[in-house]
Amino acid sequence: MSALMIVIALAVVVGGWLMATYNGLVKLRNLMQEAWSGIDVQLKRRFDLIPNLVETVKGYASHESETFQNVTNARAAVANAGNDPAARVQAENALTGTLRSLFAVAENYPDLKANTNFLQLQEQLASIEDEIQMARRYYNGTARDLNTSIQKFPAVLIARQFGFKEAPFFEAEEEAKAAPKVSF
Repeated sequence: MSALMIVIALAVVVGGWLMATYNGLVKLRNLMQEAWSGIDVQLKRRFDLIPNLVETVKGYASHESETFQNVTNARAAVANAGNDPAARVQAENALTGTLRSLFAVAENYPDLKANTNFLQLQEQLASIEDEIQMARRYYNGTARDLNTSIQKFPAVLIARQFGFKEAPFFEAEEEAKAAPKVSF
């Protein structure tokens, strides 16, 4: 009788551990997905602002068509990347680079730099970029927590069994890490 009680107690403990580990992994995965959604919301705000910004700059710098085309193409690449985090990271990094070139063009047009509409759009974009940065940090933190939990033993056995996958980190490309050149 006591051997049966030991087996039942052991089964309860193992079952409880399995359930707690699985539920913990589900919680971390959901937090990571929520964090990605936060990035997505901010990127959508930036995505929606870009046409207004391009049109404003176009009015002053009509001969800069290559820059405008690059921004338009990068924006389209973001739209085509869908919900795949790795593809979105790459497309968003490319878009960030083309936006830098758009602002570099704007630097050559003093009237544009003084335009109220352009200044408002620039402020909105700066605010959105700050929100994106905060959302990326939160996402990377949740991705780190999920990845750590998935990789730790013995949770790795449960994670593999139930198809939990590591989350990619949202990293800036090398050119985005370089300090911008400023000239007066």
